[in-house]
Amino acid sequence: MASRSMRFRAFADRFTTVPEVAQAIREAGLGKCGLIFGIDYTMSNKVQGEKTFGGKSLHKVEDDLKNPYQEVIEILGQTLECFDDDRIIPAFGFGDKTHKQEGYFPLNEKRECVGFREVLDTYNRVTPSVSLHRPTNFAPLIHKAIQIVQQTRKYHILVIVADGQVTEEQETQQAIVTASHYPLSIIVIGVGDGPWGMMQEFDDRLPTRLFDNFQFVNFHEIMSTSNYAPASFALNCLMEIPDQYKAIKQLGYLDYQQQC
Repeated sequence: MASRSMRFRAFADRFTTVPEVAQAIREAGLGKCGLIFGIDYTMSNKVQGEKTFGGKSLHKVEDDLKNPYQEVIEILGQTLECFDDDRIIPAFGFGDKTHKQEGYFPLNEKRECVGFREVLDTYNRVTPSVSLHRPTNFAPLIHKAIQIVQQTRKYHILVIVADGQVTEEQETQQAIVTASHYPLSIIVIGVGDGPWGMMQEFDDRLPTRLFDNFQFVNFHEIMSTSNYAPASFALNCLMEIPDQYKAIKQLGYLDYQQQC
């Protein structure tokens, strides 16, 4: 019998709205979870919109046009927020010039964002003043997400929105493998022109993981080819979550919740 994720893939076109996708994911077994959001502020964002964003920087903030990062935040906000019981969303940037030593920085320095609307508002406020830099390395953010999971003792979904290839490949690979020891799912959303070969390697391989904890989604490809683009995008982001959540429970990562 086909897995839940395969059934979702096969019947993707039956979802025409984002709330329908959220309801389907809930019915497939996902209950409450925590959310963590990461945004790529590396220099390549300036040129990665040549084909897919009219030659503009992917972080261009304008009143009359949403950039890909803003679209991703809005769509996933509609889909995921209903699963987040406390609505607290740690949101981070990475790859900027100021915080290159730490590897990431909180979007809101005063406190964590509450709800995706605040994530979006904070992104809009902070982004114009961020100095884009390098390298593209997911590892510090993944380790921060692991730390949050350890502290909160609950299942989380880490969403990373990024514009291209990882430059620190080995470090990122090891962080993904390490994350498979915790109740954490990682969704990487590729915005811009790509290429995406390394992301697909992370998605399909890394055999030393204890479960398949990584999902890659090509934002532009889905948004430009689907009849119901936002719903299709949300579906592709979340289609593996039910099976990942099932694997996490089978591995006993959530047993402590029953003891609390």
